[in-house]
Amino acid sequence: PATGSADAPLNLPQAWIEERAKESEARLMANDAGKLIARAIETHGGLAHWYAQGPLAFRFTYTPEDTSKPARDTYQIIDTWSSRAYHEMASDRTQTFGWDGTKAWSTLPDDKVISPRFWSLTPYYFVGVPFVFADEGVQYEMAGEATFEDRTYDLVKVTFGEGVGDAPDDYYVTYIDRESGRIGGVRYIVSYPGFFPEGGHSPEKLMIYDGEQSVGGVVLPVSFRTFSWDVEKQEPVELVTKTTLTDVAFAPQTPASKFEAPEGAHILDEM
Repeated sequence: PATGSADAPLNLPQAWIEERAKESEARLMANDAGKLIARAIETHGGLAHWYAQGPLAFRFTYTPEDTSKPARDTYQIIDTWSSRAYHEMASDRTQTFGWDGTKAWSTLPDDKVISPRFWSLTPYYFVGVPFVFADEGVQYEMAGEATFEDRTYDLVKVTFGEGVGDAPDDYYVTYIDRESGRIGGVRYIVSYPGFFPEGGHSPEKLMIYDGEQSVGGVVLPVSFRTFSWDVEKQEPVELVTKTTLTDVAFAPQTPASKFEAPEGAHILDEM
């Protein structure tokens, strides 16, 4: 929620932030897996600090190694408190799409090139790890350990309660660096019904988080490498995507109206 009019900045009362962080901490501390996520959140800057910075702006440039598959490159602003999104296409920043909290909207001439409802919050969900795992409805369980590129990780499997989000069957196996407590990557599936109307999900992939950048006291990755995953051998197979995270800044002066469909946009009712 925002305070004031639709054109007022998204300034949140400190009491709201502290209460939400307190509630989240209580859920996280309920088991050992949640405690590892809580530790990761603290090493990345802390949940209350994350919310206090206001909306997060960044450019997410997603480039498949297979050049026959479409790249996706957008500038975006995300309301980290209410998970609303606004995107501008990097190739033409007059072309926009977003999620206003209840529905997706778009001014793109061809919504099939990029699914606005799916892509509005997908980049943010990866960028926002581990903070997004503090949300209500998230479940945690220990998933063993793994070694990748000479680092040892404790694994926590993150799942979602029934009816949470568009794709509650998604899961993320979170790689938490045993030494630093920071996020090293996630193994994940996509079960979005718009892509899998009959059920099922994509093959598992491993996204590795590379580098660190501190933005307003919050530690985020610099780039990502995504690999296909061999489920039987439990190991990465080949690099399939490279992604960069640039132009990162918190934007506390963003008005609530930023996330609303502009005049001329069409509303997307279907997945």
